[in-house]
Amino acid sequence: LMATKSKRSISQISTMSNSAQGNIIQLEDGWNNVIKTGAIDVLERTLDNGFDTSFEPKEYIRIYTTCYDMCTQRSPYNWSRDLYQRHGETIEQYLNNTVLPALRDKTGQGGTILLNELKHRWSNHQIMNKWLKKFFTYLDRYYVKHHSLPTLEQAGLRHFKDEIYMNVKDNTTSSIISLIDEEREGEIIDKTLVKNIIELYEQMGMGSLDSYTNDLETPLLDATRSYYGRKREDWIARDSTPDYLIKAEKALGEEKDRVGSYLNSATEPKLRSVVEDEILQKVQMNLLEKEGSGCGVLLANDKTEDLQRMFSLFSRLENGLQPMADIVEKFITSQGNACTEKRQARLDSGQKDKNDDPDFVKSLIDLHEKYLGVIRETFSSHHLFQKALKNSFEVIVNNDVGTFSNAELMSTFCDRILKSGGEKLSETEVEQSLDRIVQLFSFLTDKDMFAEIYRNQLAKRLLNQRSASDDAEKAMIAKLKVQCGTQFTSKMEGMLNDLAVGSEQKSEFDARMEQQTDTKLSFGVQVLTVGHWPSYKAPEVALPPQMQKCMEVFKEWHDAKHQKRRLTWVHSLGNATVRATFGKKSYDLQVTTLQAIVLNSFNDGKTYGFN
Repeated sequence: LMATKSKRSISQISTMSNSAQGNIIQLEDGWNNVIKTGAIDVLERTLDNGFDTSFEPKEYIRIYTTCYDMCTQRSPYNWSRDLYQRHGETIEQYLNNTVLPALRDKTGQGGTILLNELKHRWSNHQIMNKWLKKFFTYLDRYYVKHHSLPTLEQAGLRHFKDEIYMNVKDNTTSSIISLIDEEREGEIIDKTLVKNIIELYEQMGMGSLDSYTNDLETPLLDATRSYYGRKREDWIARDSTPDYLIKAEKALGEEKDRVGSYLNSATEPKLRSVVEDEILQKVQMNLLEKEGSGCGVLLANDKTEDLQRMFSLFSRLENGLQPMADIVEKFITSQGNACTEKRQARLDSGQKDKNDDPDFVKSLIDLHEKYLGVIRETFSSHHLFQKALKNSFEVIVNNDVGTFSNAELMSTFCDRILKSGGEKLSETEVEQSLDRIVQLFSFLTDKDMFAEIYRNQLAKRLLNQRSASDDAEKAMIAKLKVQCGTQFTSKMEGMLNDLAVGSEQKSEFDARMEQQTDTKLSFGVQVLTVGHWPSYKAPEVALPPQMQKCMEVFKEWHDAKHQKRRLTWVHSLGNATVRATFGKKSYDLQVTTLQAIVLNSFNDGKTYGFN
């Protein structure tokens, strides 16, 4: 850096000395004797012969100084305008006399020959432009700025564009497109060469991509559309849907890589859109509905990988997933209808219709579980496919067959799981089963019917002490609450709360009964809140004295604790253990309260007839 500054200072001092001595450099003398012979002719010879272009420091300073002096002499000997003009003329002449004929000579000899020649000539031009800019630096610093002219570098690019690029671009564009088509067919091409020429297109835009877009990108997109249009017709005629989509996926990946290798990144979305339109959009329904390999067939055969590829590719299209989701919905509905038809066939064959059909409910649960997994794993839980699943199961679950509705069948299925002696399941299996039945429940239209049936069955389990697990009962009610809200489950929660409160009060009343010495009965009472439980008949009966006494003791105790509550006895829900002696043997009979009253009437050898 110091050496350069020193040389520049020497040249400036020398120039000032020449000016002071009145040594005026005439235009033709300076141009012909120094600039042309020492710089331009040397540049052209070395470029034409393929030699390395360089100048000795001394020679470079001599040429630079001459240019400097010619630009700083006083008028009328200031040759700045003339030198700027001759700079452009020099480049034009070289391009027209040497470069353009060489390129025309290579036209028609094959794509790579022309492109290689253009690459070589473009590289030479950049070298010439660089050196001329160095020699005429003073023009850039003062004359160009003062007159708002293109810089020497810009002028050099413009001359190349006007004289060379505009004359060869059609041929080079065709050559590039031909090479790209060859690569699409699996041939190996010189990507570096293509990239270099494409960079030339970009630079011809002088700061914009107009030349690249208009002269290369637009023809390339048209050629791409034609190429994949031909491929589409060939593939759709010969290939199954999975095979076609494999080829489509590969093509889209290769086009993306192609942009990364040598095309401008701005081309990527346009190129992708053209390819997607040609090989996906225009044959979407053909592929989805193709006989023997369409979407429905893939679903029926659990072709997960093919379905994932189909989903991935059609998700690229605007509204591309809706037709696929419609097929999925139709298919799932048909599978559910098949389950319903099997139930109908069993009933038609003479099987007794009852409110307990676990096989049917399990088939619906399994169907929903299967396609819930498909939607989640294969279709990425996309909202259109979630909606398809929901729509199909709303049809399936509300399609009742036989005397009993699906709501009652589902409630009875819950009863089998939750009551003791029902399904033999682990805690985890109970939890999973309840989750799945609640998912089915969410599709029911008449949820209130389910709630009413479920509440009656819950009451029987609770009052008859048939619940397998209090935690499971609470869990089920919590799941229903999440689905339908607090109001939906308030009565069920109230039923559980009554039993919890009754358990706390039982020990207190038991202590009171121990003080009662005039009865030998073991007596217990469960207090139920009327609004929480189903309605029950309360027949008036004549109770045995000991039973009546126990009831009076409880009423006295209860009224003392809850003065504003009124008791109504529902004997039809009660149960009793009656010890019966027949001959020398005695038996404990588990009966209802009403049955116990009747049996008690036969004590002391009494006999009663139906009359």
